[in-house]
Amino acid sequence: MSDHSYEVSVQWTGDRGTGTSGYRDYGRDHDVRAAGKHDVQGSADPTFRGDRDRWNPEELVLAALAQCHMLSYLHVAVTEGFTVVAYEDRATASLNLNRDGSGELTEATLHPVVTILEADRVADAEAAHATANALCFIARSVAFPVHHVPSTEIRGAD
Repeated sequence: MSDHSYEVSVQWTGDRGTGTSGYRDYGRDHDVRAAGKHDVQGSADPTFRGDRDRWNPEELVLAALAQCHMLSYLHVAVTEGFTVVAYEDRATASLNLNRDGSGELTEATLHPVVTILEADRVADAEAAHATANALCFIARSVAFPVHHVPSTEIRGAD
């Protein structure tokens, strides 16, 4: 297989005129850019003096996990031969803070709700999450467990 590379730039936009002269004297705002794409406006979590209206790095990691799982899952659905007609997820993550100011994400849980057409393929649709997790580039790259609490619905089944 071939290797792929990615490039983004991050530019801090939080200088309030005195730089990092004090912990409360600078903003955490920044822009994440990639060629040909819309900027992502980032900041720190509000707990760390960030702007709640901007994406924080922890949310971006969680979003990347949820996106990657979804895309891997859709691929598995095609290869396994069942039809997904809707997919949504409500992902959560936990962050542990240490006394020295460091921290780490300790786990993520994806809660995908998948709607399929074939009522006789629910077990296959549920099992496909394990395969998707094994294929997901991001899940394979993080140092914490990624759990899945999926539910499967059948289109037209009420």
